[in-house]
Amino acid sequence: MNYSTVKEFMILGLTQKSELQGILFIIFLFIYLVAFVGNMLIVIAIIYNTALHTPMYILLLALAVVDIICTTSIIPKMLETMLTSEKLISYGGCMTQLFFFTWSLGAEMVLFTAMAYDRYVAICFPLRYSTIMNHCTCVALLSIVMGIAVTNSWVHTGLILRLTFCGPNIIDHFFCEIPPLLALSCSPVRVNEVMVYVADITLAVGDFTLTCISYGFIIAAILRIRTTEGKKKAFSTCSSHLIVVSLYYSPVIYTYIRPASSYTFERDKVVAALYTLVTPTLNPIVYSFRNKEMQAGIRKVFAFAKG
Repeated sequence: MNYSTVKEFMILGLTQKSELQGILFIIFLFIYLVAFVGNMLIVIAIIYNTALHTPMYILLLALAVVDIICTTSIIPKMLETMLTSEKLISYGGCMTQLFFFTWSLGAEMVLFTAMAYDRYVAICFPLRYSTIMNHCTCVALLSIVMGIAVTNSWVHTGLILRLTFCGPNIIDHFFCEIPPLLALSCSPVRVNEVMVYVADITLAVGDFTLTCISYGFIIAAILRIRTTEGKKKAFSTCSSHLIVVSLYYSPVIYTYIRPASSYTFERDKVVAALYTLVTPTLNPIVYSFRNKEMQAGIRKVFAFAKG
């Protein structure tokens, strides 16, 4: 049972310098529009084109939906606090933001692993791909993603709801994330820290390891390709995927593997921006817009819209 006296929190944002607020507002509005429009284009293109109703593109569709939820749960409120002097978010609003962000965090990590497995099967077992990655396998993978994401989110949000917040109510961050909330609690947070650590090891480190193993097998298969052009193309795709995946996992592991007492607000806000804002914006570019089938699907959407 929660007996918090705090009914609302003040979010300080990335900076308190008033001269930077206007510039940051424009930058993050642009980032949000790019992320939202880019991911929405992927969703529409895959739903609209039956040729893209394959496991690879269904997983991309799921990733785009997760990225839309992630950015929409954070950036609009962030932009609002930049325009107002109060910078307030209600206790319920903060917990809602925490739930959806934590859900998208868990879903994205497991999705990266599922997508790496899909590419591993496609490149290492091309003749058996349609048999292994069939409709049932795809549904099973998405069910696992959803199950893990919801469980992860309910556990962490539920544990935060048990905490007491007596004040101060100032969150030195740009959204309601677990570490700054634990730093504000006036009740013991040891259980929360242990569960965050367990989730970081199993989800972040575990999924990152599995993703890297998949790409290791993929790179080994690429090295057996005889044509130089084929190797270059495959390496280009793999390297860009690994860069985006590393950009996501590294700051997540860094942020959540430490106790709340070691949280350094100014530095860690910048680190958090990598996995909450940068990666969801890069995903459509790296995973979809460079793909010829995806480009054709998007052109069909625009052609349909014009017609």
